[in-house]
Order: sequence, then C-alpha cells, then structure tokens
Amino acid sequence: MPTHVSSAKRMRSDKKRRQRNRMVKSQVKSAEKKVRQAQSRDQALKDLATVTSLLDKAASKGVVHSRTADRKKSKLAKAVNVMKTESAEKPAAKKN
Repeated sequence: MPTHVSSAKRMRSDKKRRQRNRMVKSQVKSAEKKVRQAQSRDQALKDLATVTSLLDKAASKGVVHSRTADRKKSKLAKAVNVMKTESAEKPAAKKN
C-alpha cells in the first residue's frame, strides 16, 4: 500500500482509468469482429462506420495510439473491399 496521499490517489485514478480503457478496447474488439463476420457488404459497411468512430474516439482519448487506430481502420476497410470484389467475381455455375 502507498504511504503518501498522492500515491493512494494515483492508485485510485489508475484503477478508474484502467477500467475505462478496458471497456473501450472491448467495445472496439467486438465491433471489429462484427465487421469481419458480416454476411453482407452493406452490413459490413455500416459496422465499419461504427468501428471507425469508436477507434477515432479511442485514439483521441489516448486509449490506443492514433497510428494503431489508423492501421486497424485500414485493414478493416480492405477486408470490406475484398468482400465486395469476391461477391462480384463469383461466376454462375455452368450447366453441362
């Protein structure tokens, strides 16, 4: 246990901050998973907008580094774009 009052206060505030950061990171991870598991491209685009917003907020609050947020947004956007091209490139089955 801390012997100084300021150390005790620092522990309390660290605990609150850690809980808040965990909550935000958990929300971001859940939203990322939702984008990756989306069945349709439209749903993935809606979820991507949500993830982008959450990541930007987390970066502005210092929960994650801004470059980490940018990298995650980029990877998710690429995944959604691949979903689009894969569905467009699937040819119809030929009848023999």
